[in-house]
Amino acid sequence: MELYLTEISKYVIAGSMGAYTFFSFLVFMYRGEKRRSWIYLLQIISLFATQFACFIQIIAQTGSKRYFFLLMIQALVLASTISMFHMVYPDGNRLIINNMCMMLMVGMIMITRISYGKGIRQFIISSASLVLAFVIPELLFRLEFLERRGYVFAAIGILILGIILIYGSVVNGSRISFRIAGLSFQPQELVKIIYVFFIASVLSLNKDFKTVALTSALAAVHVIILVLLKDLGSALIFFVVYLCVLFVATDSYFYLISGILAGSVASVLAYKIFPHVQQRVQAWSDPWTTIDSTGYQITQSLFAISGGGLWGLGLYGGTPSSIPYVEEDFMFAAIAEEMGIIFASCLLAICVSTFIMILLEAYKIKNSFGKLLCTGLGITYIFQVFLTVGGDSKFIPLTGVTLPLVSYGGTSVMVTIIMFSLIEGECLVRSDERYQEYLKRKREKINAGKK
Repeated sequence: MELYLTEISKYVIAGSMGAYTFFSFLVFMYRGEKRRSWIYLLQIISLFATQFACFIQIIAQTGSKRYFFLLMIQALVLASTISMFHMVYPDGNRLIINNMCMMLMVGMIMITRISYGKGIRQFIISSASLVLAFVIPELLFRLEFLERRGYVFAAIGILILGIILIYGSVVNGSRISFRIAGLSFQPQELVKIIYVFFIASVLSLNKDFKTVALTSALAAVHVIILVLLKDLGSALIFFVVYLCVLFVATDSYFYLISGILAGSVASVLAYKIFPHVQQRVQAWSDPWTTIDSTGYQITQSLFAISGGGLWGLGLYGGTPSSIPYVEEDFMFAAIAEEMGIIFASCLLAICVSTFIMILLEAYKIKNSFGKLLCTGLGITYIFQVFLTVGGDSKFIPLTGVTLPLVSYGGTSVMVTIIMFSLIEGECLVRSDERYQEYLKRKREKINAGKK
């Protein structure tokens, strides 16, 4: 009986995930949240169908009833999040929230399958972060002075990174962690948001050469400290985010090409100076010759991705734990192995649809700060996805960053949820801009009638 349930649920999981992904792109054919409401309803149905099928498979494999209660609690939290965001912020973007909940759901299921204890911790941190996320859009909407505090954000970001450099703990070769009262967290994840606030604020107020030069220098300080921390993934994210936001703000190909050339030179220098960069490049270029040492992770990841096939081996059918730090750095490989290439590809497509929607929201915002903020947060998100999946599939060298909302890591999940809630806050700004424009046109008609 368990075998039949596992086999049937594999196709149900892939089918419902495929349907959800289809609806994620169908949304773009309709303008306005009201016209999309029926699509969002079908999305939600597909989301919970995927979740239910996954837990059926887990219960069939483990025989433990505790997973049934976990299913009920997780479904309640996700349903409450989706419905409350829609009620509290009716002018927000529902696709972004739905996709956020889908990725959280996939992550919690895979982490729970790998380690029940870590799955519970991830669920608790995610739930607390979702509660916090309800407050952030309203705060962003009301605290307009943040737009003029760019250099303050730069100072805070550099200060935090400096403290990590001096007092941080080394984890997997990188000095990125703090441990207080038995709890571990990574402050540089929070600096990602502070950093985007910094560059969005400064470049929205002034775009002359002197400002760009000063902003570039401060951004370079962030990146250099991250390199000294050996957090190469975050350093690369910070560099690419700054370059993209600078291009959007100035529309200057000179800055873009100059940044690419500078980044290329810096990459060559980093390769020559830092031994750990050389090891990662070597493991990427030919992992099979070092399969027993530096190439072990990437080779096991490739085995997992190829071994799952289209439909996957089923939850508890693979061996994701054979990859060191799988729940943090190699979740894409674990998902591909047990849920299949179709499911993993759909997950990537959902990430892309989220990014496209963020850019569309940024395009609609007239306020320069809001436009640059949304753009920066969107680039931060999608480039991190690229680094994680690219590293897991040997497309690029490993960088050690997590798959946002999916991988295990309380700080990473919390910061990504905050990022999405900040984007929802900018949706409120965009809605207010539209309302103010409506009032302006109405006043003009009244004045014209009086004449």
